[in-house]
Amino acid sequence: MRAVGRRSSVEGAIASLNEALAQGEWQPGDKLPGEHRMAEELGVSRTVVREAIRALVHLGTLETRHGSGTFVVSTADPAPLLRRLGMADVREIFEMQLGFDVHAARLAAERRTEDDLARLRKLLHARNHATEAVLFAGADADFHLAVVEAAGNEVLLECYRFFVGRLRDSLEALRRQDVVVESGSKPHEDLVEALERGDAAAAAAAAEAAIRPGLDALTRLEGPPARK
Repeated sequence: MRAVGRRSSVEGAIASLNEALAQGEWQPGDKLPGEHRMAEELGVSRTVVREAIRALVHLGTLETRHGSGTFVVSTADPAPLLRRLGMADVREIFEMQLGFDVHAARLAAERRTEDDLARLRKLLHARNHATEAVLFAGADADFHLAVVEAAGNEVLLECYRFFVGRLRDSLEALRRQDVVVESGSKPHEDLVEALERGDAAAAAAAAEAAIRPGLDALTRLEGPPARK
C-alpha cells in the first residue's frame, strides 16, 4: 500500500486499498493486516482505516468476521461500475435486469431448495400487497434478488447486489409517475410455480414476462435508444 498523501483521508485510504488489491497484494480469502499496521503504512489514523474498511465491506470487496479480522472477498474495484450504474437511465436498468433475471431463473429452476421456494412465496405475497411506491419497489427488488440467490451462482449474485439498488430506485420512480404499467402479479406467480416444478424454460419465460411489458412501454414512450 502507498501512503494517502493529500487526498481526503477516508477516500484516499479506500483508493490505496483498492490499488493494493488490484495489484495482487492480497488475494480473495486473505486476511488483511491489523488496523494499527495499515494506519502506519497509509499514514492515517486507525479511525480512518476503520471507516475505509467499513466502506469496502459495504461494497462487498471485504468481509469482517467477528473475532477473526477482515478478509478479502473480491480484488475488483467496484467504483467504475457503481459510477456507471449511477448514470444509467431507467430503460438501461430494465435492460440489464432482463439479462440478469432470465438466466438466473433458468439456474434457479435447477438449483432452488425448498427454503428458497418458501422465501420466494413470502416475498411474492409482500410484493403483491405493496401499494405505496417505495414499499412496492423494495418488495419487487427483494423478490427478484431472491430468485438470483436461488440460482446458486455467487458471481451472478454479487453483480446483482451492486445492481439492485438502482433497480429499486427505478421501480419507485415509475410507480410514482404512474405512466408505465408494470407486469402485475401473474408472471411472478408463474415464475415461482415454474421454479417449483423445476421447469427452466418456463421459469425463463416467466422472468421475461415480468420485465418485458415495462421495458416495451418505456421504448414506446421514449422511442428507440440513442447510441452514446
